[in-house]
Amino acid sequence: MSRYKISNFEEYFKEYKKSIKDPKKFWDKIASENFTWYQEWDKVVDFNMAEAEIKWFTDAKVNITKNCIDRHLAKKGDKTAIIFEPNNPDEASQAITYNELHQRVSKMANVLLSQGIKKGDRVCIYLPMIPELAITTLACARIGAIHSVVFAGFSASAVASRINDSECKMVITSDGGYRGNKTIDLKGIIDEALINCPSVENVLVVNRINAAVQMKEGRDHWLAPLLEKASDNNTAEIMDAEDPLFILYTSGSTGKPKGMVHTTAGYMVYTAYTFQNVFNYEENDIFWCTADIGWITGHSYILYGPLLNGATTVIFEGVPSYPDFSRFWEVIEKHKVNQFYTAPTAIRSLAKESLDYIQKYPLSTLKVIGSVGEPINEEAWHWYNDHVGGKRCPVVDTWWQTETGGILISPIPFITPTKPTYATLPLPGIQAVLMDEKRNEIEDNQVVGSLCIKYPWPGIARTIWGDHQRYKDTYFSAFPGKYFSGDGALRDEVGYYRITGRVDDVVIVSGHNLGTAPIEDAINEHPAVAESAIVGFPHDIKGNALYGFVILKETGEKRDKENLAKEINQHISAHIGPIAKLDKIQFVSGLPKTRSGKIMRRILRKIAEGDYSNFGDTTTLLNPEIVEEIKNGKI
Repeated sequence: MSRYKISNFEEYFKEYKKSIKDPKKFWDKIASENFTWYQEWDKVVDFNMAEAEIKWFTDAKVNITKNCIDRHLAKKGDKTAIIFEPNNPDEASQAITYNELHQRVSKMANVLLSQGIKKGDRVCIYLPMIPELAITTLACARIGAIHSVVFAGFSASAVASRINDSECKMVITSDGGYRGNKTIDLKGIIDEALINCPSVENVLVVNRINAAVQMKEGRDHWLAPLLEKASDNNTAEIMDAEDPLFILYTSGSTGKPKGMVHTTAGYMVYTAYTFQNVFNYEENDIFWCTADIGWITGHSYILYGPLLNGATTVIFEGVPSYPDFSRFWEVIEKHKVNQFYTAPTAIRSLAKESLDYIQKYPLSTLKVIGSVGEPINEEAWHWYNDHVGGKRCPVVDTWWQTETGGILISPIPFITPTKPTYATLPLPGIQAVLMDEKRNEIEDNQVVGSLCIKYPWPGIARTIWGDHQRYKDTYFSAFPGKYFSGDGALRDEVGYYRITGRVDDVVIVSGHNLGTAPIEDAINEHPAVAESAIVGFPHDIKGNALYGFVILKETGEKRDKENLAKEINQHISAHIGPIAKLDKIQFVSGLPKTRSGKIMRRILRKIAEGDYSNFGDTTTLLNPEIVEEIKNGKI
């Protein structure tokens, strides 16, 4: 795979120029030289940005698992593909070779086929971070079923909405999961979700924690006996380049979550290319991304990116604080990890603990350390660089999104000079621009603009499941002819990009994109609540936390406010999941609204941040007096 590896700064600029001057030729060469195809393409790229219609490698035929697994078997069959590190350090870790992975994915693929799953069917996967999560995901891709992995921290109603949106035919879950010193009843959550999911015909259950669970006759099946009976001989389905590979839900700023659709060939080419270059992967390196496969980071850089490159990838079931705060460092030492990729939230939470936890471990095998999920603040960057990387490992501060499929802006280690808080330069093929409010391109430096991309790249999502108009409206209407990321950015004098945060009503909490609208919907369903508004505010560990302004009904006004706040958070947990709980809840008599009824969130954001210096123009407010009341009542 080194045929597309950039080796020096001069080569980066050369490759970047080539990729901008002739993107078709650039991606044609990468795709043809580095992957196994049943049939090559008629056209490299075909797109209409105005209509949000994008196709890569038109009419090519391929299967991503053949490229992730089968083609490595001749030379790397005995190489470890996946290292599984369990939640409990006393439980033995597992090493799964490419040969074993091929056998296990083939068996799982045959189980899916035997249960009536066929090409194009949607399968919801709700599993903890265990090998079966990777194997079932790959097995879906092998037979052409569209996987929809749902993070195993979402509530029953959040799972149900995702299952119903894409009409999943099957759910794969487990009897439960371990998370630190807790166990989570995943099967119980699925049972509750499926009360309102008519499309689901079968549920396959992995035995992980040996819990006694209810099995519904005719619907629920233990997975192990089915695997025992299954053949390990399975031929990968021939897929069209633009056949959907997976749906992954991301929080919308309004309404229901968006099911982002990624297709087969473009996603394959882009994740493989970015993995190789951003992490400087070399043969026999051990790569560890601490994300969950339920997020795009896990899809692209635990599963597909590493396996496409014949790498060894670590799957970690646990949390950084269990059994104590040295767990990450102990795992790096144990498995001799070379590339480590985690979120600023984890870095900040570990940085506040004693250095004794990290100083026990030399971490001498590390070569590259990465950051993902949100912009990393300078203090966390320096702690990470000093104490984890030992000032010798480049910090790759990566910017990308669920919608982009892979990393778009990042340093290339040992090549791009790094700068704290800056994601630095776009990768080859990425034509990044900053736009002003009048939809003009910003040429100047040190000016914040809306970050857009003006030419498609192979990993871009193709649509929102079942709602192409929403896809077009969300990403291609604000700046016609360009993909709008929803993020603001600043460019410095050498062209480095610094991401300044969301410009819409999505708050990044601990690296998770949380749309404020679904949280508000959940709060407003509480019988004591009349209306609510959620904003983000800076938080030392999470990066941002959620601040809720809540108007109560008359019945709520008579209630004990402390208990009510607890109930509201329980309501959020039940409807969305614990990740969306509010750190602060302020009960208010009204919200600042324009005459058209729109809540002026920028004022609430400033109050939540404790910044009263300038609320901007408040003349359009229907009730300007409410601002002072909210400010005086700030928690």
